[in-house]
Amino acid sequence: MGYKRAVDMLPSELILQIQEYVDGESIYIPRVAGKERKWGESSGTRLALVSRNREIYHKYINGVRVQQLAEEYHISTQGIYKILSKSKI
Repeated sequence: MGYKRAVDMLPSELILQIQEYVDGESIYIPRVAGKERKWGESSGTRLALVSRNREIYHKYINGVRVQQLAEEYHISTQGIYKILSKSKI
């Protein structure tokens, strides 16, 4: 989440009204219900993890051992097993 300048986004009349309540303070304005984003959607992290997990699964079914995958991806063997159990088709 980045900060935006109110003067760049809001009409001056609205800024004056807001200043009556919170003069110079930072406030958080939540998203409209139904427009929330899941974790990692904005940054691309979610897609990167899906891609990584798919890669781990394909390496495993092609014979790479769990211990090897754990070392290569810096994930515990338990983490690899969890990824594999969620990836089964």
